Amino acid sequence: MRIRLPFAGAFLFLLLLAGYAGLSSIQLGAYVNDKVLHFVTFFLLTVVFYWVVDTNRRRTLHMTLVVCTLILGVGSEFLQSFLPNNRDFDIYDIVANIVGSLLGLGICAWYHRRMLERKRQRKHYDAVPGEDTEDVELGQGQESGITDSSSRGRTLEEEVDNWDENAEDNWDEDNASIPDMPSPAIAKETDVADAREAKKRTD
Repeated sequence: MRIRLPFAGAFLFLLLLAGYAGLSSIQLGAYVNDKVLHFVTFFLLTVVFYWVVDTNRRRTLHMTLVVCTLILGVGSEFLQSFLPNNRDFDIYDIVANIVGSLLGLGICAWYHRRMLERKRQRKHYDAVPGEDTEDVELGQGQESGITDSSSRGRTLEEEVDNWDENAEDNWDEDNASIPDMPSPAIAKETDVADAREAKKRTD
């Protein structure tokens, strides 16, 4: 796990800017709709924070959800109501914060997944059928290395272990399927006898 410094710097800058605009007595509602401002602010904060920590996809998803959506999106509105800045608690501000944060989180999670899939394709990685929807970085969708025993031949030890002494032997059937072939000596004697008989007939 490492910190991406450019994204960390951008997130701190946006956080300070949003904190000053949201917690101070400055009124931006006269220039921009307050709910739109909340939506855009938390959308940008979530998108930037998602790429701050270089870790696996699930951990990044959970971390961003807790920090940006819950702590900042909900907690900032409660904190704002306790400060003497002539601002009142507004539930619709929380809704705008959460919607903007979830939209940014969804876009980043989708793009992160596509990025991992392209990386696997470049490495010629083939996922296990039925498990290719999971993230490898999370320990999901990985091959277990266990193969079906029916897909490979049985060894001599397995044959001996699975041998049933009460089973009926089929040696006679196997022998019956093999045609009787005369030995070379018998075949030679037969040829000699046939030659003598043919000579007697000619005499």
